[in-house]
Amino acid sequence: MNRPQIPPALEHLRASRHQLKALGPLLIVVLVAIVLWNCWYTVEPEEVGLVLRFGKYIDETQPGLHFKLPDPVETVIKVPVQRQLKEEFGFRTEMPGVRTRYSVQNFEHESLMLTGDLNVAVVEWIAQYRIRDPYKFLFKIKDPRQTFRDMNEAIMREVVGDRTVTDILTTGRQEIADEARKKLQELCDQYETGIVVEQIVLQDANPPDPVKPSFNEVNQAQQEKERMINDAWAEYNRIIPKAKGQALQTIQEAKGYAANRINRAQGDAKYFQEILQAYREAPQVTRRRLYLEAMDKIYGSITRKIIVDEYVKGILPLLSLDKKVKP
Repeated sequence: MNRPQIPPALEHLRASRHQLKALGPLLIVVLVAIVLWNCWYTVEPEEVGLVLRFGKYIDETQPGLHFKLPDPVETVIKVPVQRQLKEEFGFRTEMPGVRTRYSVQNFEHESLMLTGDLNVAVVEWIAQYRIRDPYKFLFKIKDPRQTFRDMNEAIMREVVGDRTVTDILTTGRQEIADEARKKLQELCDQYETGIVVEQIVLQDANPPDPVKPSFNEVNQAQQEKERMINDAWAEYNRIIPKAKGQALQTIQEAKGYAANRINRAQGDAKYFQEILQAYREAPQVTRRRLYLEAMDKIYGSITRKIIVDEYVKGILPLLSLDKKVKP
């Protein structure tokens, strides 16, 4: 009696079952290894880990090695709370370094703004920030990075809209950055983003390319105006103080001359009064003294003196006739 022949398909199915039975323990080992591998995780020094159980936040872990239930029961989201992050507006950095390479794309939709005096300026800036509260950063707002960028644009347009184009392009850059940082932080706190804004840096502020030549001409005219004003003030400061000094010197000399004349006149008057008083007390003596003082002055100015008695009749022999008399 012949045995019934087994169909080839059934024979192949039996062989597959035997192979699965042989691979069963290996599959179990691999599955256990995968589960165990998902039961531990490492948080880096600049990060914190937020543990979610079935999508619900349950714990926050600090840097180090930690264990959890395997996926998908528990998952961990790592947030870099110690790292300084930044967002660029109006440009993008493709490769930082000694020779930084920037993107060639046009981002004027971010940087083109209307100023308070109804001019247009292209303002590029960087917002540097840190994540202070990772729970708020992840769960209080949707798409926190894009929300933060939208806040930046809104605040910067508000601040620029309150300034003139001259302030934005020249002297008011630091004030604009400080005011934008303060208002942006207030808005981030209001929306509970968990972000602390550390710095707003204005990278560049220029007029749009189509009006740059005209704007440069205006700047050159203003600089020329300032130069001429400074030159005029320099000339003023050179001439006016000198003239004032000369006038003051003349006044002082006149005052000195007047004081000298007054003092001399007062001295002469006092002298005459003393002589008069002396004359009244001793007329003969005073008259004699005045005569002698006058003779002293007269004789002191004569180089050759001949003194004769009043009774001498002829003085011709005493005179020198050797020298010719000048006409």
